[in-house]
Amino acid sequence: MSTPTTWLDRLPTVSLAELNSEAALLTRVDRKYVVPAGDLDALVAGVPGLRVLEVDGRRASRYESTYLDTVGLDSWTTSAQARRRRWKVRTRVYADTGERWLEVKTRGVRGTTVKERLPHDDAAVTTVADGWVRDRLVAARVHGVDPADLVATLHTSYLRTTLLLPDGAGRVTLDRHLRWASAHGTAEVGDVLVVETKSASAGPGPLDRRLWELGHRPTRLSKYGTGLALLTPDLPGNRWHRVTSRHLAGHLTVRTEVAA
Repeated sequence: MSTPTTWLDRLPTVSLAELNSEAALLTRVDRKYVVPAGDLDALVAGVPGLRVLEVDGRRASRYESTYLDTVGLDSWTTSAQARRRRWKVRTRVYADTGERWLEVKTRGVRGTTVKERLPHDDAAVTTVADGWVRDRLVAARVHGVDPADLVATLHTSYLRTTLLLPDGAGRVTLDRHLRWASAHGTAEVGDVLVVETKSASAGPGPLDRRLWELGHRPTRLSKYGTGLALLTPDLPGNRWHRVTSRHLAGHLTVRTEVAA
């Protein structure tokens, strides 16, 4: 029996070069939503002009990220307490191609997210990359963090589909099969999409408005913050309690005290 055609299958494609040319958006405004997978067709069908990223015939790509933090979890704490100088350091692997990057994410002016990347072949911050990370953090006014002391605290994996919005309005990522692993165990999300809209301006884009029409509102969700909170029960209360207890609760499988 053939697989039913979805709206994603019917969309025209865009190449990676075109996507980066029209909407690289390393500095951007993000909105995140947790959406039942069953709403995907209604979501995509309601936004004319969408194109889907296709690479080597694939319309979805496997992503793996390893987050690096201090022993005291300073990166997690800055996000959990919504501090102005939030930061994340991670390595990212595009699992289908083996491409690897070291990434630093910080907060820019007016709440924008600033992501900077460096080609990287290791799972840790090596001596070569140490100075690069330090410079990125200092430029974002994050002080007192020694990149050489960062350790791997959480691993995430998921399947991502990327959409290009019409008329330069930005891009959208659709993540499914989200899984977290740490030294404390594993957690995974079932039939749910994590949808993230990314635009250069603070105003809502066409897919944001379509999500609102379908009854979905932006929610606080950080893959790192949420995953670490789920797998580390003794962490203090945090801003992701609502998303884990309300939006993800019926779709989560958490296995603690299992080696990652």
